[in-house]
Amino acid sequence: MVQPLVIPEKERREVARHYREMLRAVDNILTQEDIKLSRQWMYQSIAKMLEKGEMMPTRRVIKHLRMAQVLVNEFGLGRSAILATILYDSLLAGSETLESIEKQFGPSVSIIVHGLCRAHDLYERNSAIETENFRQLLLTFAEDMRVILIMIADRLDTMRTLRDHADDEVRLKVAHEASNLYAPLAHRMGLYAIKTELEDLSLKYSNPQIYKEIAHKLNETKRSRDQYIASFIEPVKKKLEDAGFKFDIKGRTKSIHSIWNKMKKQNTPFENIYDLFAIRIILDTPVDKEKSECWQVYSIVTDMYMPNPKRLRDWLSIPKSNGYESLHITVMGNEGKWVEVQIRTRRMDEIAEKGVAAHWKYKGIKSESSGMDEWLKNLRTILENPEMNSKEVMDNFKLNLYDDDVFVFTPNGDLHKLKKGATVLDFAFAIHSGLGCRCVGAKVGGRNVPLKYVLLNGDQVEILTSANQSPKRDWLNIAVTSKARTKIKQSLKEEENKAADLGREALQRRMKNRKIEFDEAQIMKLARKHGFKFVSEFYQAISYERLDVIDLCEELVELDKHEETPELAALRSVDNFSKQTDLEKITSENDVLVIGDNVKNVQYSLAKCCNPIYGDNVFGFVSVTGGIKIHRDDCPNASQLKEKFGYRIIDVKWAGKSGKFDLATLRIVGKDDIGIVSNITSVISKENRVQMRSISVNSHDGMFEGTITVMVSDVAQLSQLIKKLQGVKGVIRAERM
Repeated sequence: MVQPLVIPEKERREVARHYREMLRAVDNILTQEDIKLSRQWMYQSIAKMLEKGEMMPTRRVIKHLRMAQVLVNEFGLGRSAILATILYDSLLAGSETLESIEKQFGPSVSIIVHGLCRAHDLYERNSAIETENFRQLLLTFAEDMRVILIMIADRLDTMRTLRDHADDEVRLKVAHEASNLYAPLAHRMGLYAIKTELEDLSLKYSNPQIYKEIAHKLNETKRSRDQYIASFIEPVKKKLEDAGFKFDIKGRTKSIHSIWNKMKKQNTPFENIYDLFAIRIILDTPVDKEKSECWQVYSIVTDMYMPNPKRLRDWLSIPKSNGYESLHITVMGNEGKWVEVQIRTRRMDEIAEKGVAAHWKYKGIKSESSGMDEWLKNLRTILENPEMNSKEVMDNFKLNLYDDDVFVFTPNGDLHKLKKGATVLDFAFAIHSGLGCRCVGAKVGGRNVPLKYVLLNGDQVEILTSANQSPKRDWLNIAVTSKARTKIKQSLKEEENKAADLGREALQRRMKNRKIEFDEAQIMKLARKHGFKFVSEFYQAISYERLDVIDLCEELVELDKHEETPELAALRSVDNFSKQTDLEKITSENDVLVIGDNVKNVQYSLAKCCNPIYGDNVFGFVSVTGGIKIHRDDCPNASQLKEKFGYRIIDVKWAGKSGKFDLATLRIVGKDDIGIVSNITSVISKENRVQMRSISVNSHDGMFEGTITVMVSDVAQLSQLIKKLQGVKGVIRAERM
């Protein structure tokens, strides 16, 4: 053999000892062929590293042998992960290739080794490793969940042996990475115990004074704390046993890191942190009875101890997004101390403490991937049967959690996450709105690309701009992210408003020169005559010179003449003489016009713009044809009519009692709850002498807005109906339109 001649005997024996320890830990997971070949390759990689002049290569090999034990004992992984961890050195040393690894050990092992290499390369070239986006990009590059687990195991082993490192600066850097990168990854994988250990060890080296103080104070209070926990648990245990529950109950002290976080958050010393420990009740119960029995236990505990309702956390009804299920309450124990009690079942506890890698979601991920459930199912299968080396299975098992995202770098190395399919234009707006508005293209990997270039994972993008650039309407066909589209629409709207203002000013100047009164109502008529639905579009057309202001002024003059002629004719008509005399008498003597079913000799009608009903405060407006339009005092057109045509306004009041039904329109806004529309229509149908004519409902973002038309006899009846509708659960506002 070559190895004994190259590797110093002492180091070879040390490697052999750790290899034997690893074999005892893996407990027959590896075959005899695996053991023989992996040992041979391991020694060959050490020899290759020594040939290259690397210092102490056996340390790295021994570290990977320790990691293999951790992966089996603490992560529950099997053959592929163990072999990939051992053989990774062979690939780095150059003694073997991915092809030879796949040929000898199968595709499952080679995929993990390849993922470790990709993750290692990404880690080496990126400066923003402590960001959330880097964690997500790392997951995408790793491809296989076991790559992440191996990386976490690597850092866990490093943290456990960090005291042996002499360089304080290196210790501090490693500790920060453990806290900011690896602990969040462990949390995502559901490895809460490992996450807690990483955070505690990180605090131990990054802030040793604080760590020692908290640890010392915890040790000082341990005896009294244990006594208090025992005294709290005893009566609860008896009550639960009397109720026939099968359960375990225990107390646990919170981690040093979590206590330190509470001290910082609450700005208070250790002595004022009341929840240093929690009581956990774990029920042995069938799945179909889990929720009911947890709530029964809750009832028993809160009957014994006074609860704090503000501290209730119900993750039974709606589990956390990472799959965590439990019922947390805080109660007042003996001596006036607050105690947190966690109630869960055995299944929930297994997920929360051991197998939570099968529920890898957490609140930082706002959108739930449709592939998440399939990924979780595959993950459970792998954990239950670690030896799955089929290429097809492994392809399905890749970490495609972030298939809906793309991660790109700025020239400075900053990392940004965007929606998959995002373009250069989206990236520009993601950095800054001003940059997006001036964007003309980009450089990706040193080559020029257009606005519509679709970004790929790992692209390094430099945005190119021009001072003369501005958003175009066809940009909406390029941008896919909501931020970019919103900003583009906002910019286009601002441009349109600016154009409308310029068009309005141009028309006003020309009308002033022609001594034509600027009447908004007339302008609206003219705009509709030219086919514009909104007057703003009409003004924009003037600004863009699609309409000539001189021609428009001529049309306004003709419009005024056309409207004036019928009025003058009506006032001078012999046929209408008696009616005009009545109206002139009413207006000249300032009498009050009484309206109702029995009023004769006066032509009046209810205005459709406000639909007045009996009992409304109203006024009359003498129209150009001689009739009278009855408007509500709060009509949208009331102020304009009174200001411009005050001489045509008359006082009006209702006569006697209402003898007929009139239309009224209501607007209702509320929460889009199940059955709310049915409840609203039920209230209306139960009202005497109220008829519903139509209903229209639109819902969006958990809210609904409805328009209801009803027939009522008077305003008092309508007010009573509105009051009842406002009392319907889920209705936020009910008002008359």
